[in-house]
Amino acid sequence: MKVLIVGSGGREHALAWKLKQSKKVRAIFCAPGNGGMSLAGRCLNIPADNVRDLADFAQRKKIELTVVGPEQPLAMGIVDEFHRRKLKIFGPEKRAAQIEASKVFAKQFMQKYHIPTAPFKVFETSTEAVGFCKSLEYPAVIKADGLTAGKGVFVVGSFEEAARTVEAIMVDQRFGKAGARVVVESFLNGQEVSVMAITDGKTILPLLPSQDHKQAYEGDKGPNTGGMGAYCPTSFLDSALMQDVYDHILSPTITGLRNENITYQGVLYAGLMITASGPRVLEFNCRFGDPETQAVLPLLKTDLAEVLAKAVDRKLGSLDRLEWRSGAAACVVMASKGYPGKYKTGLRISGLQNYWNNSSFAFHSGTTKEGNKWLTAGGRVLSVIGLDKDLKGALGRAYEQIKRIRFEGAFFRRDIGFRAFKKGNRQN
Repeated sequence: MKVLIVGSGGREHALAWKLKQSKKVRAIFCAPGNGGMSLAGRCLNIPADNVRDLADFAQRKKIELTVVGPEQPLAMGIVDEFHRRKLKIFGPEKRAAQIEASKVFAKQFMQKYHIPTAPFKVFETSTEAVGFCKSLEYPAVIKADGLTAGKGVFVVGSFEEAARTVEAIMVDQRFGKAGARVVVESFLNGQEVSVMAITDGKTILPLLPSQDHKQAYEGDKGPNTGGMGAYCPTSFLDSALMQDVYDHILSPTITGLRNENITYQGVLYAGLMITASGPRVLEFNCRFGDPETQAVLPLLKTDLAEVLAKAVDRKLGSLDRLEWRSGAAACVVMASKGYPGKYKTGLRISGLQNYWNNSSFAFHSGTTKEGNKWLTAGGRVLSVIGLDKDLKGALGRAYEQIKRIRFEGAFFRRDIGFRAFKKGNRQN
């Protein structure tokens, strides 16, 4: 089949890499792609949010499967447009994508269908939100309603900090229209875990659980980012807890959406907090996570193209289960100095030659290629991957690979996976 991948980050490079391994895939197109993705397929000069041109291309080239990476085109209705043209595409329609595009929708949906999450209130004015914050116990959590590229969630430690955060979101419009409403919710203690599942609207196939690292600096310090690294699997979610997640979160979510006349086809990503009372949903996403995908897909043995095609055709139930390779995968993100704020681009990257082997490699997140030169083109530049029999070995391979790669101002977290090694936590 001919496949079109929409997006340009490390997640999309990982998808292209995995799909290229399939005997069912004969050509891959990436829109717009990045420098590294050009090694897996043909990159197109079509932005990920140009829904009409993407659909035109898919129609003209007779693309048999389109896979959408980022949330923005899903929220814009790219799947709806492809469906109108009878084109096959993996991802939820616009109404279904609300589960990520609107935190208000997601929280009210969870409340309606008794899906475990933190207590919350929704506010449409800063005055009401600030007034409510006076009665809170701290820490607390404040979230912008709309899409903010993973940067719209704030843990605040005092009323003063809460008031400043509400003002920044709603008055200063730091995130534009995405901050027209805010969710204020209770802070949950525990371990954060990401569970992604592929679904056709009825059958649900969970992927291995992973753990992301959102903050920019070691020890979970600094501002939130799109993600500075991840590892898979995580021991914080054993088989019993995974069953709990399936029974009380994934399954009732898909059923609840059906009750709302929404057939959810694509990836349902549950960002969870594993509390003393069990798993609680922090947020839902409507697509593969980044950088979780870069850590999860290298461990998948089942043909990804077959899985996605069956999901699109509503035939996922014909697959008994997904097969996984043993061991662990670690992803460490190399970022540009200044990220997640302002940063330079066009910086020369060295050390990428002959970097790919069976136990360590790099997915490109923000790169371009000019002749034989690799240049930076984003805040998150590379997702460096290590594979081994256990997490310690996988991390060692990833960090060893990072030593060979250089660009001006490069920084990365040196403590990816640190929670797994704390006393009392066993990580195989």
